[in-house]
Amino acid sequence: MLMHPELLLDLTRERRRELIAEADRERLLTIARMARRTRKAPRGRGQPAGTLRPCEPSVAVPAR
Repeated sequence: MLMHPELLLDLTRERRRELIAEADRERLLTIARMARRTRKAPRGRGQPAGTLRPCEPSVAVPAR
């Protein structure tokens, strides 16, 4: 099948734009994932994971 040179050029330009847009999306997603990981990183063992305050420590109650 013969294709007109202008049509081939348009197809290649469109494909290149698609590849660039896909790479941009992937880059932005990677940056967002890294930012989320960075925000979550300071939490460690013994630290609350949520925003609520922890309950007061339990006190031993003498048996009745």
